Amino acid sequence: MGRFSRAELESEFARFEKMVEQVAETHDWNPWAEQFTDDADYVEHAMGTFKGREEIRTWVIKTMGRFPGSHMVAFPALWHVIDQETDRVICEIDNPLRDPGDGSLFTATNITILTYAGDGLWSKEEDVYNPMEFAQAAKAWCHRAQELGNLTDEAGRWLDTVGKYF
Repeated sequence: MGRFSRAELESEFARFEKMVEQVAETHDWNPWAEQFTDDADYVEHAMGTFKGREEIRTWVIKTMGRFPGSHMVAFPALWHVIDQETDRVICEIDNPLRDPGDGSLFTATNITILTYAGDGLWSKEEDVYNPMEFAQAAKAWCHRAQELGNLTDEAGRWLDTVGKYF
């Protein structure tokens, strides 16, 4: 059995989800980074492993501060399970991009594995996803926004550089 009760893991995951909602509104990733221990690991399969809260903070602010992260409007958990034996919460996170102007939806999901450390902090997050799925969603969003005359300069630069490879 793990160190924490199912009730505590559920409660802390609910708090985590509330923080994610706040971040989606404010785009300030600092409070989100504060939910990790000083020595936490963040495993991001496409970009590597980030060690410690400050390295995680630097990475997330940079990544989510530019397209496509900057155009994501929510990060809801579609489902979650508690693995009490390992103090983990496993969930599927949706990452919808903002409306390109006609109400259409462009999104991709990832599986997130959170390891709880106690005292409201997480010691590890691992995100598992298909980078191609995210890139294709972003590219499709760009094309639709462009058709509607709503392509941002930032997204246009991404489309002309990174997007051309997908």
